[in-house]
Amino acid sequence: MKKLICLLILISGISCSEGDQMSHTETAKLVSESFINKDNGTLEKYTTPQRYRSLVSVQDMVTSTYSGNTNFKVVRDTVYNDTAWIKFTTSHEQKPETFKLIKEGGQWKVTETGLREKSPF
Repeated sequence: MKKLICLLILISGISCSEGDQMSHTETAKLVSESFINKDNGTLEKYTTPQRYRSLVSVQDMVTSTYSGNTNFKVVRDTVYNDTAWIKFTTSHEQKPETFKLIKEGGQWKVTETGLREKSPF
């Protein structure tokens, strides 16, 4: 009986922790919205350190006239193992933007694109 209870507790803990994991598209939306709304705590949590620094360095220049809902819409996305690419639109930009995401510790994070790296679309 004790083994059964321990097993149920273990399964319950695993399923609850997996529920906190966001998809790559949810992460991209959260990063886009936190950038516009200057929520740097969230922005830092869901970006790699290098990408966070680059976003914060231009945040005030880019977001000074933006506010509110971003109307984030995924145009296209693809996943290769622990790397994802998302092309999306927002109400704040005329052209679609692209994020590269990597999975670190089971969590998706927006990262920098390599110097000559191109998105798959």
